[in-house]
Amino acid sequence: MKKITLLLTLAISSASQAWNIDGLGEYQFEQLNQQTYVMHGPLADPNVQNHGFMNNPGIIIGADGVIVIDPGGNYQVGKNVINEIKKITHKPIIAAFNTHVHGDHWLGNQAIIEAYPNAKIYAHPAMIAQAKDGEGDRWVRLMNDSTKGLSKGTIAVFPTDTTTNLQKINIGGETFIIHNNPSAIAHTDTDIMIEHVGSKTLFLGDNGFINRFGRFDGTSDMHGNITALQYALNLGLDYYIPGHGPSGNANKAVKPFLNYLTILKEESEKGYEKDLADYEIKPFADKRLADYRDWSGYDAQLGRHINKMLLEIEALDI
Repeated sequence: MKKITLLLTLAISSASQAWNIDGLGEYQFEQLNQQTYVMHGPLADPNVQNHGFMNNPGIIIGADGVIVIDPGGNYQVGKNVINEIKKITHKPIIAAFNTHVHGDHWLGNQAIIEAYPNAKIYAHPAMIAQAKDGEGDRWVRLMNDSTKGLSKGTIAVFPTDTTTNLQKINIGGETFIIHNNPSAIAHTDTDIMIEHVGSKTLFLGDNGFINRFGRFDGTSDMHGNITALQYALNLGLDYYIPGHGPSGNANKAVKPFLNYLTILKEESEKGYEKDLADYEIKPFADKRLADYRDWSGYDAQLGRHINKMLLEIEALDI
């Protein structure tokens, strides 16, 4: 009898253990409020150590099922996300949202549709169009290369349903409101921010970062990103979930990155007026950004961010 009890205890203990990534620690869903859970991923770019996992998958548990936001960057990550969901609830996944076209957020769709073929996946129409037009396959290759084959078998499974600005979507007894970027372009030209009405929670996607810096590529707009974060603040919600880094209230999860972008804008504008180059502006910006020097990617991205901001300021002046 004691042997049976011990075996049962070990089985239960094993089943409850969190997803462990060697060298990085355990990853599981943390409860943000009554219905909302977030798994805060590693902060580094996709690599062998993190297996391509780097974003913040979120879930809302509704009356009829689970709604997932950004299920991760490859098939393997998506399966681990599903396994962690099953430790919280036995309800099926009935829908998902993809916040933008960057594959580190949505290539986990494959695992969701494999396990729950009837689940709907929502995204900005431009995200779906770009993903189908080659971005999906490009991100599959990028994730496989950066993880040295650990993402093997991942395929791009596209969202099934397009969204519109301020659209209300009712799923599983829960109401969501879609917020497009007010300036059309922010982190990308495919972003949506997703409000869960019942818990007063906003999923920012990569319009929001905490403790990490990402790239601003050719489809981004730093001025638009500032506008998007100001818009998010004006919604006056209780909880904000960035695409990367810790979640929390507006002071913790929105204002730090907004402040960073605002400082870059101010210093770049001063430099532009003095006809300074980006590398000449960098020391002035760095002096005001002491609180951000320990954010992942600061050294690699600061100069690039100033260059991007300077180009935008120049374009606005033409």
